[in-house]
Amino acid sequence: MFLLVFLLESVKIELGFALGLFAIFGIIRYRTDAIPPKEMTYLFIIIAVSVINALSKNYFGYLELTFVNLLMIGALWALEKVLMMRQENSVLIVYENIENLHKVKEEELLLDLEKRTGVKIKRYQIDKMDFLRDTAWITIFFDNNGQSKREIIS
Repeated sequence: MFLLVFLLESVKIELGFALGLFAIFGIIRYRTDAIPPKEMTYLFIIIAVSVINALSKNYFGYLELTFVNLLMIGALWALEKVLMMRQENSVLIVYENIENLHKVKEEELLLDLEKRTGVKIKRYQIDKMDFLRDTAWITIFFDNNGQSKREIIS
């Protein structure tokens, strides 16, 4: 955001252009399905790079614009790959062994869920309990570490 504002500081933006940008972000935010924050960040970066390249070509040379583009893409790559920002996934599980849901048997519950799913569970949340069917809906949270939800479910 700082880079976008810094580069566009010397560019005169008319009211129509500013309202157009506001409309784009409003449509993205309110007219689409829920977008995860990571994907929203990439979308914002794509739009920011496009706006910087389109509006700054008269004020900056191609070398400067190339440097800024590489800097933004390099920063994203560094945050994504080098620093390996921890990401948390969640899966909703229908659990039938409700005897383990007692507070005293919390460790047994975690061991059973980890054995069934094959992932190290960071935390869990009991969403719903059905004593008539002896089932519970439990959301488990775990570190991504390159595993997708589909791999966990299957």
